[in-house]
Amino acid sequence: MNGPIKDSQQLIHQFNNMRELLLAMPQERNLSTLLEMVVGKTVDDPYLMLTRIWLIRPGDRCDSCPLREVCIDQTRCLHLVAQKYSLEFDPGTAELEDDYIRIPLSVGKVGRCAVTGETEDATNIEEDFERTISRNWADKNGATGMAALPLVFHGKVLGVFGTVMWRDVEVEGEGLFWGRLVADNLAGAIVNAEAFEKIESLNKQLEDDFEYLSQELVESQAFGDIIGQSPALNTMGRKIEMVADTEANVLITGESGTGKELVAREIHQRSRRSRRPLIKVNCASIPKDLYESEFFGHVRGAFTGAIQDRKGRFELANGGTLFLDEVGEIPLEVQSKLLRVLQEGEYERLGDERTKTTDVRILAATNRELKQDVQKGLFRQDLYYRLNVFQIELPPLKERPEDIPLLVNHFIGLAEKRFNKQIKPVSSRQMARLQKYDWPGNIRELQNLVERAIITAHSGKLKFDIPDSDPDRDVEIANDLPQPQAILSENEMKRREKENILLALERCGGKIYGTEGAANLLGVKPTTLATRIQAMGLKKKYVK
Repeated sequence: MNGPIKDSQQLIHQFNNMRELLLAMPQERNLSTLLEMVVGKTVDDPYLMLTRIWLIRPGDRCDSCPLREVCIDQTRCLHLVAQKYSLEFDPGTAELEDDYIRIPLSVGKVGRCAVTGETEDATNIEEDFERTISRNWADKNGATGMAALPLVFHGKVLGVFGTVMWRDVEVEGEGLFWGRLVADNLAGAIVNAEAFEKIESLNKQLEDDFEYLSQELVESQAFGDIIGQSPALNTMGRKIEMVADTEANVLITGESGTGKELVAREIHQRSRRSRRPLIKVNCASIPKDLYESEFFGHVRGAFTGAIQDRKGRFELANGGTLFLDEVGEIPLEVQSKLLRVLQEGEYERLGDERTKTTDVRILAATNRELKQDVQKGLFRQDLYYRLNVFQIELPPLKERPEDIPLLVNHFIGLAEKRFNKQIKPVSSRQMARLQKYDWPGNIRELQNLVERAIITAHSGKLKFDIPDSDPDRDVEIANDLPQPQAILSENEMKRREKENILLALERCGGKIYGTEGAANLLGVKPTTLATRIQAMGLKKKYVK
């Protein structure tokens, strides 16, 4: 960029190099790649030994900066974001240059350039380089001149583009011309790249929000609203009204299928966070070794299979609500990290040393007796109290029979649209049968039964396949069952249970979790099976 009169080949090379750079800069959408490209291309000039780019960023070392008192703005400074040495120069001979990683505004030639928006240069080593490079370093390595050119876009200084020249090279006006050309085009390219990165980030956030909200919308349409007029449901509704507009964490308890997720959605929709997403985590479906990644996210390469960065649920729910369904299934070793996020609002992605912050409200749900789990050492007491600031217990369907007609008609209306069928009203006799049934699967079982009846309906008439709950019939069924030939001892029962578990593990290849796991085959929760396996002292070769 600066030097003695050059021959025609040198001029052609310099012109082609600059032409390629000026054409490539506006097309680059990644800021880091853009900056590395500029310093790499410019230092290819045989008359340059070093190029650097500083950008104005928020101050991150202001408290410890030795030049704090002379800095005109103690909230911002120049950050060194890219630099490149000539291939002919050995950077290993350079002294430590921490002084140039951050430069206060108005300090030295580079700092003054960022404030005035005017070019600062020095044509020989006898002049004061003023915190551009070390005077001793410049003398030792043959630097003879420097230039600091402001990066200006629409009258705003974004940063500084700096160059350092070799020994025995004279400074020419031609060099500053090329430098000014690069600096002016670079400023526009920086603004474009930052805009593209922001757009990509917003698009990614919108995609993430859309994915989760779409899933939540489908599930809410399938399940319906909170429907009923029973005293138990009215009591629950008053509790939702009381707690929704607060920031308190809520623990939602009740049997499986009672609608805990629906209650969480109602609390969120009535809260001050309703404009932000409600992110759901089914804690029972997460493999044990993926809890941290699911909650906190990971960076590329954090573990085998981590081929790209991934946001965790706490990051996705930032500013909104996080619903932890089946919270009692979270392993103890993860509970401590979850507690830290609830207490301090801080966490780290897997494989990332940077601490992130989040602002979420926690709604947790469980069908387990967490108090008993705390006493057994299966659940942290301090986490339990963090989650159980306010508790809402959902009544089972058998305790609200007066709500069953409303629910049945609601589910029929949804299913008619879904299956494109016209259904006749349910008779009073059939409705009475539905109200007498105990509903061990609660509302979820009722919805499934209604949908099955609609699918199999002929001429719009429903026939509900309700399990017979007549006590006399239960006795008849029990009498028809084959009677045991001998009474089994406790040890024999344990031996048979162990053999049964081993057989299930063998059939599932040692896998416990998931639809193809032994827990699903045995009809028990994965955590229950894992506890039994540990108590039985089964060897690791049987378990995956």
